[in-house]
Amino acid sequence: MLRVIGDTTNNSQRKNEHMLRTKFTEAFGIEHPIVQGGMMWVGRAELVAAVANAGALGFITALTQPTPDDLRLEIERTRELTDKPFGVNLTILPSITPPPYEEYRQAIIDSGVKIVEIAGANPATHTAHLKEHGIKVIHKATSVKHAVKAQSVGVDAVSIDGFECAGHPGENDIPGLVLIPAAVRELDIPVLASGGIADAHGLVAALALGADGVNMGTRFLCTQESSIHQSVKEKIVANSELDTKLIFRTLHNTARVADNAISRQVVEIEKAGGTFADIQDLVSGKRGRKVFEEGDVDAGIWTAGICQGLITDIPTVAALVERMVSESEDIIRGRLSSLVSDPISVRS
Repeated sequence: MLRVIGDTTNNSQRKNEHMLRTKFTEAFGIEHPIVQGGMMWVGRAELVAAVANAGALGFITALTQPTPDDLRLEIERTRELTDKPFGVNLTILPSITPPPYEEYRQAIIDSGVKIVEIAGANPATHTAHLKEHGIKVIHKATSVKHAVKAQSVGVDAVSIDGFECAGHPGENDIPGLVLIPAAVRELDIPVLASGGIADAHGLVAALALGADGVNMGTRFLCTQESSIHQSVKEKIVANSELDTKLIFRTLHNTARVADNAISRQVVEIEKAGGTFADIQDLVSGKRGRKVFEEGDVDAGIWTAGICQGLITDIPTVAALVERMVSESEDIIRGRLSSLVSDPISVRS
């Protein structure tokens, strides 16, 4: 279901009147089918609140906070900045010393958050506990098989990550053009398209493929409210769609990251038969955090999707969301509708 709401008056009168209503916006109580997914060291109160205030859905990244109590405080900080819906991302990844996931989950529950994005592992581990408390769950998946499994354990929506995405795209290398409609065909719950989306064209394309919204990381990374260093934002603007690297391919844990001195070194070590022990220091989260906080883009590994080739500015979140929605409406009402010919007019 897609309803375009808005009139054809001039742009100054139409500002903030654009709305694309879908199954996802209806189910999650937001204005626009745009989601800012969880991003390590990035999903903080200022960005999340700005996304919420723009009518989209933002996620605090739970593990960016050093302790569950710090997460509680970050949730409260976000509430001080917005009265609109927002969520928390909880990503479960393999680790030698895993964080106390259950304690983070309890902090989310105790704080009264009503939307959670689960990523990185079987959502069944946490979904039942969350839904007991009336929390809606979105699960990030990189394959149709995993998306179907997530639906079977009761998640409320799936974010399907194509090969274009930043971070972990899975091991099947299926781009969104195929993966999105393949997932939509098998699922009854709302589907978010993720990977390679940074503008209105991507949003409209995702809706045309059957998705109910889009999940963006790199594009929100490059906004004024994003907490990362200005030098990193400027690097994203300068980069093209060619400026990413795929690391951990030989470890079957592929990750798409920005092309820099460190990622190139990691790729060469892997090609030479290196093991994780040989690259462990290079890919440490501590070094990646230094990139975002200090602006040295060669200090460590940092994630970026190929959609950086579409990013040409560093807008406010409000300006970005408004632009995407209004331009999407223009594409749907304008160019796309003009392609449909009236059979009677053609014959005459």
